[in-house]
Amino acid sequence: MSDTTISTEQQFKDVMNECRSLFRKKLHDYGASWRILRPSSLTDQLFIKAKRIRSLEIKKESYVGEGIRPEFIALINYGIIGLIQLEKGFVDEVDITPEEALALYDKHAQEALELMLKKNHDYDEAWRAMRISSYTDFILTKIQRVKEIEDIHGQTLASEGVDANYMDIINYAVFGAIKLKEVKD
Repeated sequence: MSDTTISTEQQFKDVMNECRSLFRKKLHDYGASWRILRPSSLTDQLFIKAKRIRSLEIKKESYVGEGIRPEFIALINYGIIGLIQLEKGFVDEVDITPEEALALYDKHAQEALELMLKKNHDYDEAWRAMRISSYTDFILTKIQRVKEIEDIHGQTLASEGVDANYMDIINYAVFGAIKLKEVKD
């Protein structure tokens, strides 16, 4: 195993730990209020985060003062929320404790790591040569695919499901967060 592969795994884990820490803090503040989100609302939340990244990449200026990296972090957390919602369905009232939410978070974060390791092996670290703006465009494409799958009520003929698209969104967002941290450091 090369040093780069070890580095990628550790960088991925570091970003996921950062995301989990924020998720845990928000659970403290709001509980698992996101449990009420229907699939279409969650997709729209992912969409506005990704559109903001693209807007900032094009305009090169933020009036709100927050940069691109926090939006990648949000995409990761909402992607994991999406996986939880797929697994459990949406509800009218919060039905899980923060501890249960964190356990579900950890399960899906581990699945994302395992998928990244497999794909990173097969693609031989290709993500490192990509532009951050490509991650944004790929994420927006995945979100559009989720919208289409939702519109046809999941009745796909040849495509991966919503869960696979959420996983790809998470992984591309992690790559974006890693690269932006490298640029900053």
